[in-house]
Amino acid sequence: MPKEVVAIAPRRLVFREYDEPPLKPNEIHMRSRLSAEKHGTTLALYRGLSPLNEKVYDSKLGLFFPKDSGRGWTASFPMHIGNITVGIITEVGNAVTNFKVGDRVYGYLPIKETHTVVENRVYSAPPELRDEELVCIDPAAVALIAIREGNVKIGEKVAIFGLGAIGLMAVQMAKISGSTLIISVEPFEKRRKLTLRFGADIVFDPKGCDVGLEIRKVTEESGVDVSIETSGSYQALHQAVRATRYGGTIVPVSWYHGEAKGLNLGEEWHFNRHTMVSGARVESEPYRDHPRWDRKRVYETVIKLLRQKRLDVDGILDPVVKFEDVIEAYRMIDEEPEKTIKLGVKYE
Repeated sequence: MPKEVVAIAPRRLVFREYDEPPLKPNEIHMRSRLSAEKHGTTLALYRGLSPLNEKVYDSKLGLFFPKDSGRGWTASFPMHIGNITVGIITEVGNAVTNFKVGDRVYGYLPIKETHTVVENRVYSAPPELRDEELVCIDPAAVALIAIREGNVKIGEKVAIFGLGAIGLMAVQMAKISGSTLIISVEPFEKRRKLTLRFGADIVFDPKGCDVGLEIRKVTEESGVDVSIETSGSYQALHQAVRATRYGGTIVPVSWYHGEAKGLNLGEEWHFNRHTMVSGARVESEPYRDHPRWDRKRVYETVIKLLRQKRLDVDGILDPVVKFEDVIEAYRMIDEEPEKTIKLGVKYE
């Protein structure tokens, strides 16, 4: 029987056997080849620390409510983990029109050995893109939204806080957009080294300096035009505020949780008239430049950039482990994040 990885409680993963359901006419069955995780979002859920672990969200009102309110959607255990999976179709229903057996496809699917889903949940894999590029489409899409929502233009000075997969993609996209100075901020050495290859001009370790001050020094004391915060740290968000020039823009990408320790809105934020663009999420439609840009165009653009080799994913999937080792790998990305960037899981 095939196996999947399931979180049954905070910080507790197990392998679980399952039976694939009978194939319906509009469904496909696929065998997984490579999966990747979305560290910020899924780790918060896995740890039991996200707002959705404690409350429910009413999407119509746009408000959170207590868990016992009986309204909205929430997160609960057991839950699947994983972000994007690439696989090969092994069977198709008799009403499937877009795929055939042997096609390579990808989609937002959890970490498990096989999948049976309706055909519109997966997408045909462009033959020129490697599996490793396909599973990086999600962080690239989020980074593209952040760059666009921050209105990064030719000549802008940009600071990017947090160099996980999204931050590393944002560095590359800031370069593509014509930024003349890209500053990266990251406490982990592994990620700092990689960002220099991806186009950052200056890299700071926030553990060893006053980042806001240092960024002011290297920008003739003015600060950057745009700061993009991808780490989920309130302290990093505070330094992003300090690093941004008067009238500049701050784009928090991360899904924050817990008390906002280290963020003081009575200091630089109060005095420097920043614009803060909240929640640079692909799912948060319509976008500010709607109707010209929608989710479909975001993904089409990312795929085109990958096809043109203007985005580099080499080094982002780290570690890449065998399926049977994924539980131990999860422990590592949770407890020793300095050793990781984005988890990849191979099945073959």
